[in-house]
Amino acid sequence: MDMGKDEPLPKPAKREPKSVELHRGDLPDGLSFGDSVAVDTETQGLDLHRDRLCVVQLSAGDGVCHLVQLAADDYSAPNLKALMVDPAVTKIFHFARFDVAMLKRYLGVTVSPLFCTKIASKLVRTYTDRHGLKDVTRELLNIELSKEQQSSDWATAELSEEQLKYAAADVLNLHEIRDRLTEMLVREGRQELAEACFAFLPRRAELDLNGWAETDIFAHS
Repeated sequence: MDMGKDEPLPKPAKREPKSVELHRGDLPDGLSFGDSVAVDTETQGLDLHRDRLCVVQLSAGDGVCHLVQLAADDYSAPNLKALMVDPAVTKIFHFARFDVAMLKRYLGVTVSPLFCTKIASKLVRTYTDRHGLKDVTRELLNIELSKEQQSSDWATAELSEEQLKYAAADVLNLHEIRDRLTEMLVREGRQELAEACFAFLPRRAELDLNGWAETDIFAHS
């Protein structure tokens, strides 16, 4: 056996959703995501005080993505709000800080309980500074995400097929990523620390919304 050569890594695969279900204004009655749901948001930009919430995408980890398209004049969405605060359902995000703040501002809900794969990644993937969803998905699942529609008009009345697929991709793999990162957190003895960080996230989002986004209130100075 030639031990001098490393086996080439397999080429990253692309994963397509089984289906993408578009809902206008709210989730349908009776829809269940089980005990955990992957969640992401699409907005008109990244400024919490300027840019509005346009789309919320969700998946139970079964390959099916549900997109809720929200109009600028109607954020009632009672079923979506109930899911976001359901104590029996863990909401899985990547960079929950932003999404939770957006959901707080526009839906008026404090999302809980939750799991943030970006925080988990930073706590256990300390061998890298690449914690974006694209990088985490490639390393942990060997799946390649496309970011071509990251900068597009999410407030448009009719979302394109490309936008629907992009939005779905952001939640399609979060359950598997959560499971892999949880194994690493347990292995490194950092699960309790991660859970404390997740529990603090709604308060971190409130600080962002109230003007302390860039201020470290824990700093000495």
